Amino acid sequence: MADYKEAPLATRPKTLDPAEYFNLSPEYRRSEEARAALRSQLKRQYLLQLNNPHRQELIDDPALTRWIHARGKNVYPNFRPTAKTSLIGGLFGVLPLFVLYFVFKTDRDKREAKIKAGTYERPYKVSS
Repeated sequence: MADYKEAPLATRPKTLDPAEYFNLSPEYRRSEEARAALRSQLKRQYLLQLNNPHRQELIDDPALTRWIHARGKNVYPNFRPTAKTSLIGGLFGVLPLFVLYFVFKTDRDKREAKIKAGTYERPYKVSS
């Protein structure tokens, strides 16, 4: 930490802040140690269940359970599928495809009609 030089345009990272290491109260340190011990116990218990060769039941993984629950919930609470949102989705998602199809198809049909009539002047020469 003594050799660390702060950058002129960046703040000091929280992990290098001396107040994080030296100015902590004993209660805060005890609570951090208790949380770390609980995390390590849960991790050890999960790893013991996971690596048990005689396991017969499923392992309850709380992180996986939370992920499945969050996946099933609506993570965009302000979005509601209504007629207005469906119309906007159609205008910006489907309508451009039909417009582009129409433009390319009519241009190709006009060019083909000119080629058949013999009036089409090629902008690029295919052969010299």
